[in-house]
Amino acid sequence: MLELKDFQEAKKRVDEVIIPTPLIYSEPFSADCRNEVYIKPENLQRTGAFKIRGAYNKISKLSEEERAHGLIAASAGNHAQGVAYAATKLGAKSVICMPAHTPLIKVENTEKLGAEVVLHGEVYDDAYNKCMELVEKEGYTLVHPFDDEDVIEGQGTIALEILEELPDADIILVPVGGGGLISGVAAAAKQINPQVKIIGVEPEGAASALAAINEDRIVTLKEANTIADGTAVKTIGHIPFEYIKKYVDGIITVSDYDLMKAFLVMVEKHKLVAENSGILPLAALKKLNEKNKKVVCLVSGGNIDVRSISSMINKGLIERGRIFSFSVQLPDKPGQLEYVAKVLAKLNANVIAVDHNQFRNFEDFGEVELRVTCETNGESHIDSIIKAFEEDGYKITRVN
Repeated sequence: MLELKDFQEAKKRVDEVIIPTPLIYSEPFSADCRNEVYIKPENLQRTGAFKIRGAYNKISKLSEEERAHGLIAASAGNHAQGVAYAATKLGAKSVICMPAHTPLIKVENTEKLGAEVVLHGEVYDDAYNKCMELVEKEGYTLVHPFDDEDVIEGQGTIALEILEELPDADIILVPVGGGGLISGVAAAAKQINPQVKIIGVEPEGAASALAAINEDRIVTLKEANTIADGTAVKTIGHIPFEYIKKYVDGIITVSDYDLMKAFLVMVEKHKLVAENSGILPLAALKKLNEKNKKVVCLVSGGNIDVRSISSMINKGLIERGRIFSFSVQLPDKPGQLEYVAKVLAKLNANVIAVDHNQFRNFEDFGEVELRVTCETNGESHIDSIIKAFEEDGYKITRVN
C-alpha cells in the first residue's frame, strides 16, 4: 500500500497544476452541529474539483509510449475534466465516456479542455463499460477515476494540505463515490496522525461502500438513485475497498433532502456553490455523534449547471421552511381571497403564487380549493400560519 513518502512525492507533481484551497471556518455549520467546522473548498480548484490531482499525478507518471496510444477515462464529470486538462497539458489525446445525462456544464468544459466526449448509459457504471469497449477496440491507455493507486496517490495530497494547516483536526469527512478520494485522504492522513478520524459520506441511494463494508465484499447495487450524480456509483473499486477497510473509521449516508438543506446554507451563508456530491460532508454534520471537535468537510467539487442551482435553491428553501405551499378549502362566495390575503399579511408572509380553482373540488359544490405559495421565515412561522387559519375553522393541507 501507499506510504507517506509516496503522497509527498505526488504533492510535488500536483503542485505544478493545482491552486491553493485554504480551509474556511464555517460559523453557521459549526453552530448547527456543535463542532468546530472547517471547509476544504476543492470546488474552487482548477477544473472545479479535486479530480485534477489524481488525473495529473497518474498521467505525469505514464511513459511516452503509453501517452502516445491516447488516454481514455469514464467519468460522471469531474475526473473527465481532470484527465482532459492533464492530457492536453502533457501533449496527449484524450477520450472521455460520460453518462448520457451528465450536466451540460461538465460536458462542455471537458470538450473545451481538449477531450473527445462519448455519452453513454444512465450512470457511471454504464459509461465505464463503454470505456472498456473502446480500450479493447482502439488500444487507449486507461486512466481509471478511482481504482488506480497513482490516482489515489494524487487525491491523498489533500490530506497533506489539511493537516499542515490544521494539525489537530479530529475528524475529516470525505465524499465517497468509487472510493479513490477517501482512500488517498485516509491513507495519507492516518500516516501523519493515526488519531484523526476519517469518515466517508455516501448518498442513501448509492451507498456501495457501506454495502461492501457490511458484507465484507465488493457489492454491486441494483441501482444508483441520487441527485448526487458525481457519486452515483453502483460498485466501489477493488483497490479502494482495501484502503477503506484499513484506514476508514466509518461511513455515514445522507438523503437528497439533507443535501438540499446543506446546499442552501452553503450558498446563503458562505456565497459558495458546490455540486450535490461535493456537499455530502456538510449534509452529514448533524449525524455526527461527536461534539466540540475540529471537523474538516472536504467539499470535493463545484461543477453544477445553473438550472440545477435554481432547483436546489428552491427545494432547499422548502426543506428549511422558507417557502410554504398549502391548500385550503374555502366557501364559494365573494371575499374569501381577501380574507386569506389579510391573514397572511398580518403574519408577514409574502404571497408569491396563488391558484384559485372552482372546479377542483367534486365532493362539495359549495366550496373551492385555493392553493397558495408564500415566503416564510421557518417552521415556527409556518406553524403560526396554520394555527391562525385553524382558529377560524379552516383546515390547511401542506403541499410539497
